Amino acid sequence: NHYISLGKLNMDEFAMGGSTENSALAKTSNPWNADCVPGGSSGGSAAAVSSGSAIWALGSDTGGSIRQPASFCGVVGLKPTYGNVSRYGLIAFASSLDQIGPITRDVTDAALVLNAISGHDAKDSTSIPGARVDYTTALVNDVKNLKIGVPKEFFGEGLNSEVRKAMEEAIETYKKLGAEIVEVSLPNSKYALSAYYIIALAEASSNLARYDGVSYGMRVPADNLVDMSTKTRTEGFGPEVQRRILLGTYVLSAGYYDAYYLKALKVRRLIKNEFDEAFSKVDLILTPTAPNTSYKFGEKANDPLAMYLEDICTVPANLAGIPGISIPAGMSSNNLPIGLQLLGPAMGEETLLRAAFTFEQARPDCQLVAPTGEVSL
Repeated sequence: NHYISLGKLNMDEFAMGGSTENSALAKTSNPWNADCVPGGSSGGSAAAVSSGSAIWALGSDTGGSIRQPASFCGVVGLKPTYGNVSRYGLIAFASSLDQIGPITRDVTDAALVLNAISGHDAKDSTSIPGARVDYTTALVNDVKNLKIGVPKEFFGEGLNSEVRKAMEEAIETYKKLGAEIVEVSLPNSKYALSAYYIIALAEASSNLARYDGVSYGMRVPADNLVDMSTKTRTEGFGPEVQRRILLGTYVLSAGYYDAYYLKALKVRRLIKNEFDEAFSKVDLILTPTAPNTSYKFGEKANDPLAMYLEDICTVPANLAGIPGISIPAGMSSNNLPIGLQLLGPAMGEETLLRAAFTFEQARPDCQLVAPTGEVSL
């Protein structure tokens, strides 16, 4: 398959951030409220689709960077199974977590774009081999007898009351459509954010080491090699990227590798095992995409941990390598979109798309069209 890229969109620098405020270029506004962030890191993609400037766009999802901006902007965002879409050509943030996927106005378009971008690629060693799948065949308006798991750990303290209400209404919708709702438990998910940021930052520090001013990326001139490399990295990377490189280098350093990085890898395996066990009982898992709706520019800019917490519902899927989709599930009282997340087992995109499509057909009130107006993309 071949397509012509019509343009590039804004994002957090090296995909590091959840608001597109860390862009090396400029901030992107949320089409629903220009004072609010569009989410991130793929904020430009979500804002472009939400505002009607593009029919579809691609995003990269390392810990929720397709699904979270899709939730904030009221569009559909699909993170495929790790390896279902080639990462060849993607500038790596965290190689074992990154996955490319579509951001679209509806589920049908998500299936069409996934058809075009998925499949084995000999140039990517992590690409999953096998025959291509036509995901449009999954667009069936039927969830009868589908078992949907609801994990109590994703509905605890810290969840916005309006987001909780939208999730409860979504669960009732699925019940009325004939799906069976099953309570499941993912107790190790409370460690997911900690494990994610250790693994992701460790991989980022390794991946970004190539930007040394010698053979890759930009170069800041200096009188000697050490000064040139130092200036290139301090002037070429923004503050959030520098912060993550420093933290990643720290957890990989002698004396800390076993205590942090190795332990995070073990936690990752426990989280994957829990998902495997849950999917032996249910077909899909339903959670909020984000614990809150979009927030105002600058609200979390000086508190990185508060921004990292916005990924709490999305990072487990990246650690486990499973697919997830965010679909619009309503609006808050201050007129900001709320996203519903569905998670499936590895290579379970067809079931995800069927459940998302059925919800979309049953709840036309959730199909959102952002107000028109100038939006910085």
